[in-house]
Amino acid sequence: MQQRAIPHGDWKPSHNPWVVAMTVTLATFMEVLDSSIANVSLPHIAGSLGATYNEATWVLTSYLVSSAIVLPISGWLSTVIGRKRFYMLCVTLFTACSFLCGIATSLPMLIIARVLQGAGGGGLQPSEQAILADTFPVEKRGMAFSMYGMAVVVAPAVGPTLGGWITDNFSWHWIFFINIPVGLLSLFLTHRLVEDPPWIEQERHSGVKIDYIGLALIVIGVACFQIVLDKGQEKDWFASPLITVFFSIGLPTLVAFFLWEWYHEDPIVDVRLLKNRNFGTAVFFSFTLGIVLFGSTVLIPEFLQTSLGYTAERAGMALSPGGFVLMLMMPIAGRLTGTKIDPRLLVAIGFLGTSATLHLMTIIYLGIDFRTMVILRMIQVVFMPLIFVPISTLNYIGVPREKNNQVSGLSNFARNMGGAIGTSLLTTFLSRQDQTHLHTFIEQANRSDSNFQQMLNGFKSAFLSQGFDAVSATSKAMHMAYQVFAQQASALSFENSFWVMSVIVLCLSPLPFIMRRPRPGEQQARAMH
Repeated sequence: MQQRAIPHGDWKPSHNPWVVAMTVTLATFMEVLDSSIANVSLPHIAGSLGATYNEATWVLTSYLVSSAIVLPISGWLSTVIGRKRFYMLCVTLFTACSFLCGIATSLPMLIIARVLQGAGGGGLQPSEQAILADTFPVEKRGMAFSMYGMAVVVAPAVGPTLGGWITDNFSWHWIFFINIPVGLLSLFLTHRLVEDPPWIEQERHSGVKIDYIGLALIVIGVACFQIVLDKGQEKDWFASPLITVFFSIGLPTLVAFFLWEWYHEDPIVDVRLLKNRNFGTAVFFSFTLGIVLFGSTVLIPEFLQTSLGYTAERAGMALSPGGFVLMLMMPIAGRLTGTKIDPRLLVAIGFLGTSATLHLMTIIYLGIDFRTMVILRMIQVVFMPLIFVPISTLNYIGVPREKNNQVSGLSNFARNMGGAIGTSLLTTFLSRQDQTHLHTFIEQANRSDSNFQQMLNGFKSAFLSQGFDAVSATSKAMHMAYQVFAQQASALSFENSFWVMSVIVLCLSPLPFIMRRPRPGEQQARAMH
């Protein structure tokens, strides 16, 4: 490959970097919010379009598959057509397809619109992160990424509440229509304020060969694997021929893609960047952060709705104050990252603190009140910014600036895949734990446990006092006892899930020191390629 220098040392954006940061964060907040806001409205969507709930879940799956495909190749697409053009194309596609989703009159029409919307949404996060990395000098990136982090972690927290409120007071169509004014404003500001640095333009005009084989491999591999993750628990995993087929295609195809890209001269995804110790470790941490961030965001509302009987809107209200804590902590983490404090130490503290707060969540029980749950969630997210912001900064240390698009694409892909895998594994773990605990409770009851007999007699007496005959009262008492067992089993399963997550995060706490500590004022490598 021809050696050439990239003249970018003195380049600075024409506009205030913070205005640029606010501009690109706007669209990412919109996209992340939309990915969580639709969950609440699924029953309404199914009923309105004459579909079953299981059929309606393809509204979520189609979006996730499409965005997962675009995420890792967003860096390559930015190079091919220019990053600003690609970013504006993503915003335009996302906004236009939000309108199509809102006016959909059938489930197939809505799913097609969601596929196209996901293609636009998948390119937003990595493009924004690369824009921030190029717009801000190294010493100010921590604060810049804290703003980006607020969009990524706060939006899923407020999404269920907002989605429930919109659906209850208007209709599910408006969860898509609200994207239109935000998207138009984002397009206008991006056109006026965002610009590509000279090395992006130089890369684009130098000509890029299209790796058709790599493109086909990643589309097939990611699509199949995402469907396995999203539908696995619902279909009972490998008991389903559909899941077995998709897994048998997806995993080998992804392995083939990785090997193909490693040796390809002009790869779509530059997987060889993982040889960089700091970047490879940071990608692994991003993957883990995805598991913790998405996993905890899924576990808490599921516990509140299935075990405590909360509505989706009220469950979202329990999560929302945690979003405000993140908004407070993100700038603090950004400021600490920009100081002389070793960022590896910040990440280690973040892992230790997150492990401790996840372990604190194991005190949940069936009688827990709303206020306590809110406080627990607020405590649980305190240390997450100490992981997110330093990792986002360490991603770019020692990597050529012309590779920023690839860096952001890979790191965002790792975090999203971590979220998808973590959610699937946690859902399966919950289901298996439910069965195990319920079986244990029933075994104890069959052994004539005195506590069980006392509870059963209490239920039976209550039904007898209501005028039921002895046979009916006994039957209803047994049913009531089973419901109590099921609720207790569910609560224990959630406790065990939080415990497992806390142990996983604890094991990660010493690993940040594998990374090389950035030297004071260290800039990215000005590599020739």
